[in-house]
Amino acid sequence: MADETMDKDVEEGKGLAWLSYLWLLFLVPLLAKKDNKFCKFHAKQGIVLFITYVIFVIINVIPLIGQIICGLGYLACLILAIMGIFQSLGGKYWKMPVLGGFAEKLNF
Repeated sequence: MADETMDKDVEEGKGLAWLSYLWLLFLVPLLAKKDNKFCKFHAKQGIVLFITYVIFVIINVIPLIGQIICGLGYLACLILAIMGIFQSLGGKYWKMPVLGGFAEKLNF
């Protein structure tokens, strides 16, 4: 029975879950499918990815070294976002490297 619920969540959620990785659009699946575990899983990761991006924007104000770190951070965020989009469209509960652990700690 649990597998049926999980499969149902994936099928109902993957149409919106991919939006979680497009910066503030993580709000769409979070609000539209708030009871869907699949959407919530990916939205949490989208929130952490967005916060990470904002941190890199702040670091960017530091001359030279901040800009180098920021450039690498932007690239990492872009790669994680693309991977997250493909994984969510594929119906997979994919945990992002490094940031996925922070997302799991979010409770809502």
